[in-house]
Amino acid sequence: MLRRLLLPVVFLLLVATAAQSAPAEGLFWNLEPTRNPARQLLSRMTEEEIVAQVFLVGWPSRDPTPELLEWIRRRNIGGVKVFGWNADNLAQLARTIGTLQGEALATPNSIPLLTATDQEGGWVRHVRGATAVTPGNMAIGASNLPYDAYKSAYYIGREIRALGINMNFAPTVDVYRNPQAHVIGPRAFGSDPVQAGVLGGAYMRGLEDAGVIATAKHFPGHGNAAGDSHGILPVLSTSNEELWEYDLVPYRMLIREGLPAVLSGHLSFPGITGDNVPASVSSHFKQGILRERLGFDGIVVTDDLYMGGATQYAAAENLSFAELCLQALKAGSDMILLSQTPSPDGEIWRTILREYRADEEFRRQLDRSVERILTVKMRYLAPDDRVPLIPDPDRISEHIPDPDGVAFFRDQAFRSATVVRGRELPLELGRGERVLLAGKDRDFLSIGRRLYPEADVYRIRGGTFYTPPADAADTFSRLARRYDTVLYCLSDPATLSVLRRTEGMEARLAVVSILTPVYLRETPWVANAVAVYGWGTASLEAAYAVLRGEITGEGLLPIDME
Repeated sequence: MLRRLLLPVVFLLLVATAAQSAPAEGLFWNLEPTRNPARQLLSRMTEEEIVAQVFLVGWPSRDPTPELLEWIRRRNIGGVKVFGWNADNLAQLARTIGTLQGEALATPNSIPLLTATDQEGGWVRHVRGATAVTPGNMAIGASNLPYDAYKSAYYIGREIRALGINMNFAPTVDVYRNPQAHVIGPRAFGSDPVQAGVLGGAYMRGLEDAGVIATAKHFPGHGNAAGDSHGILPVLSTSNEELWEYDLVPYRMLIREGLPAVLSGHLSFPGITGDNVPASVSSHFKQGILRERLGFDGIVVTDDLYMGGATQYAAAENLSFAELCLQALKAGSDMILLSQTPSPDGEIWRTILREYRADEEFRRQLDRSVERILTVKMRYLAPDDRVPLIPDPDRISEHIPDPDGVAFFRDQAFRSATVVRGRELPLELGRGERVLLAGKDRDFLSIGRRLYPEADVYRIRGGTFYTPPADAADTFSRLARRYDTVLYCLSDPATLSVLRRTEGMEARLAVVSILTPVYLRETPWVANAVAVYGWGTASLEAAYAVLRGEITGEGLLPIDME
């Protein structure tokens, strides 16, 4: 309790050191210790300052744009979102975040920004450069060690904190129940909801110990959706009972452990709500389930409202984009995520501010939202071990890649490798045996050539995630029959389509599944199959180590293969 009472005072001392441009009259600098400093600050903010805190916006370039700087200087918005297009140069990203935080601290309130990104590990890694390529959540599910979840998040958190990023849209706690949920796949811990809760909780603690705000997603659950909410609005047939016993289990567990934030998905559940309103803009899910039934009192953030899952719904309902944003807030979201920077005086701003001034119920609701936002900021951005508000671009290489994390992630990739079928493993290659390496993944092929210098290579080029090039299946089928042993990398529906042509082939076949092993369900004739769950070199080297008998591949399949 004493620590909480002193947070505003600590914030004064720390921000003075971090940003000399912060004015002495900033409200954060003059708060009296109370039982609720967030409410005290809220009572002294103007209407525009309050409304601005619900905005979490992106920008389209490395450098801050004039529009983004105007949002911060005039209104001290709630936060910014770092996307992949902002993060190809880590030193520049650190400078940009320092600039944005400096502008926020120079406003009358001196309230720091939430600086968020998607650095899940594995498949989704918005901040690239020298940051760690990790095995990902499904590899954690295969080792089934909370230690792996904790350490993964901790090392990821240490890397992004060096850049000034204080909020991570992770862990992904979707329960991977539908093999057609391609957009989730290896981002999930697996198909067991309790395991997702246990590992998600450990992941949350790892970020917490790195000083980073954890954000569980995609509420209420994207793992049973056949579509991708980036492009369409998935419609799920899930019942209330299913939702409670599967998808909501991780949230039920994490909320009890103090989860600070949730990101909601653009997902429709007509069997539950009786309509096609996405959960991201549905009061049934935000208020009825998340707040009232689950007792969550942290920050609720929408997924990007420019995604197809949201805009498709808005078009069907004849809603303007500003009305969509307003509906998301009225439904119980605390912050709206916008990947594009809106006009500072445009329709979105005018619509929300006008409603705040005209509707007393909405005003009270938004005030509660901003109080939650300020509470989380005081909890995470005030202590002396907080993520630096003004990061040092010249010291990035000291922290990224994290020196301890590099060895950990390699070990984790090896201990999660899984023998799915091993009739002829380890492979014994005779003198003069003809070997073909095939697949899409360039690293799989190059590592294979290093280990088998006499092998030939067939790389599947072009096509899409779902469909191979028109001639790939015929070409591979013809080639494969000339070899004694074929080592094949299975990575997506397109490579599955090509692999199907090997059924009945006389050559010995060994398949390395990367990312999700769900496609192995469709290949019962494959006698030798190893699953790894990342796409980095450590994961691929682990797969080859199993094929060669250097390790046994003791990981457990984290999904139901029936």
